[in-house]
Amino acid sequence: MPQCPESFANVTAVCKANVYFDGKVVSHTILLEGGEKKTLGLIYPGVYNFGTGLPERMDVVAGACRVKLAGAADWSEYAAGTHFDVPGNSSFDIAVADGVLMEYVCSYIG
Repeated sequence: MPQCPESFANVTAVCKANVYFDGKVVSHTILLEGGEKKTLGLIYPGVYNFGTGLPERMDVVAGACRVKLAGAADWSEYAAGTHFDVPGNSSFDIAVADGVLMEYVCSYIG
C-alpha cells in the first residue's frame, strides 16, 4: 500500500466524531467513492489499548508513537511518515509521549 496522501478527494465525511478515553483519542470517519472507510484522528499523550475487527493500517501523519501489537514482547517506534499494520481480530497498545500530539489515518483493510 502506498504512503498516505496529504488529502483525500471526493469523500463523504461523517460529522459525529469517534471519541475514546475521555477525549484523549478523537477521530472522524470518511468514506471514499469506492466504499473504502478510513478514520482521521488525533491521539493525545498517554497509553491506550485498541481492539481490531478488520486488519488496519495506521499511517502516522504527524508526531510519533510507540506500539506493541498483541503477543509482541517489545514496543516499536513510529515517526511521522511511517506506518504500522495491525492484524484483524487482534489488539494493540499505543503510547504517545508527553508534549506530543500524534495525528493519524487509519485504513481498514478487507
